[in-house]
Amino acid sequence: MAVTPTALYRGAATTTLTTTLYTVPSATTTIVTEILVANTASSSGTFTISLDGVIIANTITVGANDTTIIQCRQPLSATQTIQGGASATTVNLSISGVQIV
Repeated sequence: MAVTPTALYRGAATTTLTTTLYTVPSATTTIVTEILVANTASSSGTFTISLDGVIIANTITVGANDTTIIQCRQPLSATQTIQGGASATTVNLSISGVQIV
């Protein structure tokens, strides 16, 4: 059994809250360990994150030029997804975890 730390998603959020950010590969379990949200705008923004259709962060505010970090240990099975989006593309997401094959 190989356990590999992985960047699951890194980039600007879209303004569609149901954008698929990551899909667990077949024959793999993924543990989401951290979600980092950075707002690079001079005004506050919001973000929403779902794990396999279940909202875990709903319209959370991130202050102007600020960062929010969510520490977690959430398992996802093969074909399950991470979805999310934000109020503006100035909100950046970095989602980390481990893949177990």
